[in-house]
Amino acid sequence: MTSDDPRPPPRRRLLAAFGHGELKGLFWQVLVVGIALAVIVFLWSNTVTNLSARRITTGFAFLGREAGMPIADSLLLYSPKDIYLWAFVVGVANTLRVAVIGIVLATILGTLIGISRLSANWLLSRFAAVYVEVLRDIPLLLQLLFWYVLMQALPAARAAWRPVEGVFLSNRGLILPAIPIGPLQLCVIGAAVLGLAVFYVIERWLIAQQMRDGRPRSAWPFGLGLIAVVPTAVSLLLGVSWTIEWPELRGFNFIGGLTLSPEYFALLIALVTYTSAFIAEIVRSGIQSVPRGQWDAANALGLRRSFMLRQIILPQALRVIVPPMTSQYLNLTKNSSLAVAIGYQDVVSIANTTLNQTGQAIEAIALIMAVFLTISLGISFFMNWYNARIALVER
Repeated sequence: MTSDDPRPPPRRRLLAAFGHGELKGLFWQVLVVGIALAVIVFLWSNTVTNLSARRITTGFAFLGREAGMPIADSLLLYSPKDIYLWAFVVGVANTLRVAVIGIVLATILGTLIGISRLSANWLLSRFAAVYVEVLRDIPLLLQLLFWYVLMQALPAARAAWRPVEGVFLSNRGLILPAIPIGPLQLCVIGAAVLGLAVFYVIERWLIAQQMRDGRPRSAWPFGLGLIAVVPTAVSLLLGVSWTIEWPELRGFNFIGGLTLSPEYFALLIALVTYTSAFIAEIVRSGIQSVPRGQWDAANALGLRRSFMLRQIILPQALRVIVPPMTSQYLNLTKNSSLAVAIGYQDVVSIANTTLNQTGQAIEAIALIMAVFLTISLGISFFMNWYNARIALVER
């Protein structure tokens, strides 16, 4: 490079490209990441050294050994002769069984309670307010123990309560009629789910066409065909039999039907009622965030209140409701780990048993953390995607 070259030297070009402030920020980011990596390496090295000194084996080879532990209430087929890996899978299924159903029920109940708090009916709004304040102020663990003790105080199977024909409530849990699901039934259900997905795509396409030319198009014929007619045709072609299995008392217990154990039922009730109290406040605040002019305009058009809530108010309130609702879904999922307090065998309980039997403490705890991290990230991803879809787009 000659002295007549107008270009700055390389060091000056680098400084000019980044700027002093950007270089300073980059330096601190590299420093923080380096410190974090150094701490992780130190902790890992220290752990491996201490485990080796105590002659404690590490690794996940124990997952291939026979578990030998009983699991009383499992969604999947399980035997004590199965390996630890399958026991963990059963535990994950039991955790999801609580989390997924709990999220759905808590959302429905919380939304109804939140709307009730804004009702013009004084008694209904006061009841909703008391429900929210009482359940939010009592620790979840105490509520869980309360429901479990209440389930244990129910009458024995021979004197079970029968609120509806075919439904029994006793200290053995809640027993419901059930439809046996086999491979053929799953095929029909899969056809219905696929039809629902295709109908959603078609409905969005019809709405887009209406926005272009202004001509309304009915979507219900497609829905009827894809969701009702196609699964029915698949069921008839496969010769699927849909029979209801009714529970009946034999000796000291029930056979047939679907049995929800006292532990599972108590856990589900506690999680749903506790989380719904927080969701109710989220829904209430979201509805109140909608400008009053939206209500006045809808009233001026003579619209029914239910139609206003469903088509005008709630769609606008969702952008305020969804972010904090995501946190409540995550809390419900993580709070399901309290199941160990009442003996429901979720992934935490099974990991604790595995830890006691094998001594693989780090591996068992790492599996628990990985399971809850994966479930939580899945919930967050879905809710963030949904929040982005309903967000208002400025034109």
